Amino acid sequence: MSVAAGHSQSAIPGARFMDPSVLARIGNLELVSRAVVDGFINGMHKAPYFGASVDFAEHRGYVPGDDIRRVDWKLWARTDRYYVKEYEAESNSNFSVLLDVSKSMNFGTTGITKFDYARILTACLTNLVHHQRDRVGLVTFDNDVVDFVPSSAKHMEVVLHTLEKANPGRPSSLKAPFQKMAEHFGRRGVLVIISDFYEEPDAVLDAISPLRFRGNDLIVFHILDKSELEFGFTDASAFEDMESGDQMPVVPDAFRKEYQSLVKAHLDALQQRFSANRIDYTVLDTSKPIDHALYRYLSARARMMKIR
Repeated sequence: MSVAAGHSQSAIPGARFMDPSVLARIGNLELVSRAVVDGFINGMHKAPYFGASVDFAEHRGYVPGDDIRRVDWKLWARTDRYYVKEYEAESNSNFSVLLDVSKSMNFGTTGITKFDYARILTACLTNLVHHQRDRVGLVTFDNDVVDFVPSSAKHMEVVLHTLEKANPGRPSSLKAPFQKMAEHFGRRGVLVIISDFYEEPDAVLDAISPLRFRGNDLIVFHILDKSELEFGFTDASAFEDMESGDQMPVVPDAFRKEYQSLVKAHLDALQQRFSANRIDYTVLDTSKPIDHALYRYLSARARMMKIR
């Protein structure tokens, strides 16, 4: 199984334009999110997926200046008149990102940590959703809920401020914070969970289930560093667990195949459990561009609307 490159990075023409490590150096999340989202939306205009997040409403007469791509040529063939397709946005919904800010997220070997990648992704997703006029919110968590920003049309700036001040430092445990979150997400909405999921697959699903049972649509992004996926280390050394501090001497060349097999089994198990519960699941390599995650979000959202 290809864990990070299983979906084409060229799905959206023109959108793949910034390296995550470059984005991390810019520092300003508002600037970064606007630049990425604007580039992504421009790419969507050139792709067949444009319009996936809107529904057809009605026709109106063409006027000079209208985008000719919206002309209904079949209707023109029948009537010999030009009509433009009008769309209406999907009903506004509550959208929240549940962001893991635990200590293990502070790991990175490709010029960006998992935390910074996840933070940029969160800023881009909320900006994109805000652009679609949905209500945005944010929850940060480690072994407890750290910050909670309720979904609101007016909370984009609050979300960005919360992301700016977030600082990973404590161990993670999904069950306790997710139980608390379930109390706040009784109203149906879209929840995006971003984490490195350093727990057993059954424990992950058990923790997330209360959110699913309340009728929320869940989209999961599993953030991993390239070295965690490939174990490309060469020198023998002591490897330290970032959350517990435990160390283990490892000779990478002797352990690599076994490690890769264990990682594959872990990801396969998560994929199977999420799929069985109709939860959209994507593994993201922090060395890859952000636009892949944005496209996966829109694809998942479009599928959810069809199911509804």
